[in-house]
Amino acid sequence: MGKRKRHWLWNVLIVLTLALCVLAFVEHYKNWHKIEEGNLKIFSGIYYQKIPLAELDSVLFVEKLPEMERSSGFSWMEKEKGVFNDSLTNTKVYVFVDDLYQQKIKVVHHDSLRMYVNLQDSLKTEELFAILRTELLNNKETAKGTQ
Repeated sequence: MGKRKRHWLWNVLIVLTLALCVLAFVEHYKNWHKIEEGNLKIFSGIYYQKIPLAELDSVLFVEKLPEMERSSGFSWMEKEKGVFNDSLTNTKVYVFVDDLYQQKIKVVHHDSLRMYVNLQDSLKTEELFAILRTELLNNKETAKGTQ
């Protein structure tokens, strides 16, 4: 008796599923960020934020994330990503944390929107913090000069 062959469509479906899983993993594997045209763009998979640097209110280093309820997102090992709700202020908080054990940058923009971010490499996180801090100070000095 001969072996029963699998239909070619199942093989294509398996390969497409595996390719989609690998793509999803690569997209969420780390935080991707870019500063261009006066905006900080940060994304990880389906989560994306575009923050005008002129709208920064504060930039701080924090050790721990506050307690929040997850609206959407995921946690995996030391990664934490998604949209959360702060139960005290009832506001949305965006989290792009690649390593929970490192310092995180807390960015407040547009008066009340918050975002926590860090990168896998702590030196890259410090570089991003320095850039954001410099932009914030430049914006405050410009605002003082126009008054």
